[in-house]
Formats: sequence, structure tokens, C-alpha cells
Amino acid sequence: MAVTGISLTGQINGAGANVNYATDNAMFLKVFSGEVLQAFETATVMKPLHMVRTISNGKSAQFPLTGIASASYHTPGEDLLSDGSYISAIKHAEKVITIDDLLTATTFIDKLDEAKNHYDVRSIYSSELGRALAREMDKHLIGVAINTAADFTGADPAPINSAVTDLPSSTVLESNLLGANGADLTTDAQVAQFIDMMFEMAANFDEKNVPSEDRYVVVTPQTYYTIVNSPEGKDLINRDYNPDPSNSFVNAQIASVAGFRMIRSNIAPSVYGTTVTNPTATQNSYGGNFSRVKAIAFQKQAFGTVKLLDLAMESEYEIRLQGHLMVAKYAMGHGSLRHECAGLIATAP
Repeated sequence: MAVTGISLTGQINGAGANVNYATDNAMFLKVFSGEVLQAFETATVMKPLHMVRTISNGKSAQFPLTGIASASYHTPGEDLLSDGSYISAIKHAEKVITIDDLLTATTFIDKLDEAKNHYDVRSIYSSELGRALAREMDKHLIGVAINTAADFTGADPAPINSAVTDLPSSTVLESNLLGANGADLTTDAQVAQFIDMMFEMAANFDEKNVPSEDRYVVVTPQTYYTIVNSPEGKDLINRDYNPDPSNSFVNAQIASVAGFRMIRSNIAPSVYGTTVTNPTATQNSYGGNFSRVKAIAFQKQAFGTVKLLDLAMESEYEIRLQGHLMVAKYAMGHGSLRHECAGLIATAP
């Protein structure tokens, strides 16, 4: 026989029946596991791959550029100074990178809500604010890298010549075989062509006297793992072809291709294959029609960052708002430096 009139300590004011889990257990303590599930950190990769200059004051920084000298054989008896054919008129120009407006990431924690909460959120929130700025920086740097290689403000890329006209321009490689605009590499044929184009890119860099060290190519995760799992990718991992000890098929790790360190970026998919609008508060160009972009290759001197205020976190209690205001901020600017140190792989127009 069923017993009636049971005192269910989990019910609120006796509400519910002893067959309903939600009402019968409403008063019982929710045990805090001690673990807070945060959003996973988005990998940011661009910061250590380029030139960074810190200034203590001012709105911009100058990067002087010099051209090249020429050589000629001397004719006996001729004055090296009087005959203009012996004199090298070395050209000069400058690259100026301007600081953008202050970039901030902000949140507010109400004092009463914080008092009610049974786990700390300030350290979590401060980390998330910093990561938000890091993601924005990576997006800007990838946009600058692309615009260093080619001007994508219009439908077709036009190589940008350096300010010193006797220096080389950038390298833009295009092909119909790489698939549709905005699509990752997905087939072995596309991978094979991509690798061929990377060796062509390396040859172009060498012909323009770009240093062989500190070369990088940034691809999307989908493209990266398609390369790893392709026959051509396995050749890149094979120690007989590429003896770099960090190569590993088990760990899905390709160290380099054609001398370019291969970098996979979680931010690249939000830039490659899209049209990026340049933020209105910036003094530099981070946007353009990047719908045909597949990968950006560059050497460390291709573009740079001028840093006025490094990443910092501030927190202050606001009496009139009865809570804590948390702000992450930095003041930087990113711009092109040497166009010959940048190269682009894109689908044909």
C-alpha cells in the first residue's frame, strides 16, 4: 500500500508530487564542481611573426627605406665624380605607420550579482577581454599582410610597388585549379598545385633577395589538415624529404613547405574568402575584398606594428553604478613595410 502525506524536504512549500524530479528536488543543494566551463581560447599566431616597434609618445613611427646601388666598370683616366655613369643616386623614401584609436574590450560586474555568485568570474572575464583584443589584432595583421602583397580594394588584385621604385614588388600567384572563391583546399589536386605554387613563391622570394629565414605561410585549419592527409603532404612530413624533427603525421604536424614555416590560424577563415570592412577608428588599411585569397606567405620584414600602449587591464569600482568596470585596452597600428617580402596565393579572377 502506498504511503501518503510524505514530508518531501526537496519540495518548495509542499508543491508538486513525489513523482516529479524537478519539484521534488528543488530545495536540494547544487554541488559546485569547482570547474567553470569557459569558452576555449582562440589560437592567435601573428604577433611574433612580424616587426614590432614600441614608441613612448607620438602618433606614428617612421621606417626609412633606401634603394639599391649600381656598379660599372671604370675606364682608365676617367674621373669617377665627373662622369655621372659611375655615380649611384640611391633613392630614399619612408614608410609611416600610424597609431589607431584606443581599442578596448569592456565588461561590468554588478556588486550584488557578484555577492550572490558562488564562483569567481573576474579572472575569467579579464582573460576573455584580453583574448578579444588578441583576436582583433590577428585579424588586422592578416589583413595588413594581404594588402602588403596585393591591393584588394577592387575586384582584381593589383601588385603594390614599393615607395622606392627600384625595389621589387610583391608576388601574386593565381590559378583556376584552386577552386571557388572562399573555399578551402579539399582535394589532392588542389593540394598538389598549392605546394607547387609555394615552391614558385620561394623562387620569387629568392630572386628578390628576400632573406631565407623567418618565412611563413598562413592557412586555414581545414586547408592545413587537408594538406597533412594528402599524398603530397605525407611527402612533406617524410623525414627523407624534410628532416625537420618537428614533422609528425601522428601529431598532424608539417614544419615547413618550400622553406616557409606553415602556420594554421583560427582567425584566417574570418578573413580569407570574405570581404572585410575596415574599422572606422583605424588609421591603417586592414580590410578589402579578400574573397579570392587562399593563403598569405611573407617574410618577417613584410609588415610591422607600432605600439604606443601595450595590452593592459584596468578594473575600478563604480560607486554610482554599484559594480566593477573592467577594461582591456591597447593603442597600436599595423602597416606594410616591404612589399617584396609578401606573397599571395589566390583563385584567378
